Formats: sequence, C-alpha cells, structure tokens
Amino acid sequence: MRRQLLHHATSGLRQAFGMLAMTVSMFATMDCQAEDTLVTAAAPEALIAANNVSLGRPLTAEHPIDSALQIAVNSLNHVRSNVNDYTAVFVKRCRVDGELPPLQFAKLKIKNRRTEGQDIVQPLSVYLDFIQPKAVKGREVIWVENKNDGKLLVHQGGLASFLTVKVDPDGPLAMRGQRYSVRQIGIENLLRQIIQTGLNDRKYGDCQVAIRKNVKFGDSMCTVIEIEHAEKADHFRFHRAQVFFDDQLQMPVRYKAWTWPTSADGEPVLDEEYNYMRLQVNVGLEEEDFDQSNPSYRFH
Repeated sequence: MRRQLLHHATSGLRQAFGMLAMTVSMFATMDCQAEDTLVTAAAPEALIAANNVSLGRPLTAEHPIDSALQIAVNSLNHVRSNVNDYTAVFVKRCRVDGELPPLQFAKLKIKNRRTEGQDIVQPLSVYLDFIQPKAVKGREVIWVENKNDGKLLVHQGGLASFLTVKVDPDGPLAMRGQRYSVRQIGIENLLRQIIQTGLNDRKYGDCQVAIRKNVKFGDSMCTVIEIEHAEKADHFRFHRAQVFFDDQLQMPVRYKAWTWPTSADGEPVLDEEYNYMRLQVNVGLEEEDFDQSNPSYRFH
C-alpha cells in the first residue's frame, strides 16, 4: 500500500516525504535506546510517520501536536549537530511531595555527549555552582559521565564546603527535594523529554496547541509553544505546558508545566519550571571546567 502511495504521489515533496517515512517506519518498534537515537537523527516528518505506523494509523495522519513536535525535533537535531557546550544561569523549581520550593539559581556549565557508533567519545559533563537561595548557596556539583565511578562530586556552602563527597546521582541524598537526577539535566535531555511526551500525546485525543512568535524572554526573542489538555487523564504529564525557543539559538530556554486546577473555578497549579538564562553556546569548555582541582572552584 505504501508503494502505491509513492507511485500515485504527484508532488516531488510528497514522494520524498513518503520514501523517508517508509525508511524510518522500519525502526518504529525498536527499544527505547534505539528510539532515542532515531529521534536525534530523523527529520520531523519521518518521526511522525514512524509514530503513525506504530499506532496503526495512515502514514500521513495528522495530530494537533505535530507542529510543536516539528519545532522540537528540528531544535534537537540542531543541538546534536552544532552545539558542543554552553553556559547559563540555571533557574529551576519543581513540586516534590506536593510542595513547590523557592526558585533555585545556579551557574551552569554543560558539555554535550558525543558518540561515534556505540562509543561515547565525549561524555556528558555538568558543573553547577548554586547562588540562591541561602539554603543552597555555595554548593558546587560536578558530574561527568563514566568518571568518578559514576558519582557526583559535591560540597555544600559555608563551613561544610571543606568536605567534598561522592554521591550516587540517583540515590536518596542526591534526589532529596529533586524530581530528576543530574544525569537528566541539560537542554538536549529537555528536548528529548519534550519529544517523547509529544509522541505519547499522539496516542490519545486532541489537545490544544498554540504557537506564538516574537515573545521576549530576557534579552531573547522567542517562539513559544503552549500545549493544553482540557480533560485530566493519567496518561498526560500535564494540564498545560509552555516551551520558549530562542529564535537565534534555536534552543529552548524556558519550560513551565501546570497540573489541573484543584477546584472547578481554580487556576492551573504550577508543577515545574526550568529556565536557561544568559545562555551562551560553544564557549570552548575544557576538561578543567569539570575538574574539582580547578583553582577557581571551592572544592577541597
């Protein structure tokens, strides 16, 4: 049937799309790791076509979330191809056990993972220096994939700064007050999560999607995607979500999500928020930026 579709297509663009989608559809049932690789490599149209195949839908079936998926996939492919490292002021908060803490601010350095085949040639590397609020001020964290036995290097502020400890990034100490492990930090991971959530949403009924242009965030002009699920359901991650994409950098710089109102006339409830302020890309980060012996750091 797909060959007939290609045979009868009158548009060169449709032919190219169909061929690409057929190629990708062969991989639609692969495991999670392979699916993630597919996400980073596929054109948006091919990824959506593969998703249609996996759901038993016509190859060209559309869903309201597709326009948002296209923006996110294009951004992820751009990051994979063109962004080696970046710095930012990372501002975040997420609701844990029903409580929404104050915003946390940290200076952030990230070097993206790079692979050749199945081999990691550049590990994901993270440095955080917390600056607000007082409860976390002075804390420094280093995590480098496959280094330090996979552990975080961390010290607290104040008098506790003299003690550097190794901590399991997924253990109870590191996860206290957190929703996600440090291994999931970063813009590339955020994009992958947005895309996987969008693909999951395509399984279900319609959602409302709005795309707004020329929205200012800090000093950046952004394209904002807003997605809303009117009806509460366990298979939806959120009631409403917003993603701000910096138009110049082609990267998301803000993500906010709300859960459903707790009463009929109530407002949506803020659930999580992640911001990348003062984002600078390809600044030339080196190994010493993720080394506790860096003289500009406060590790002992």
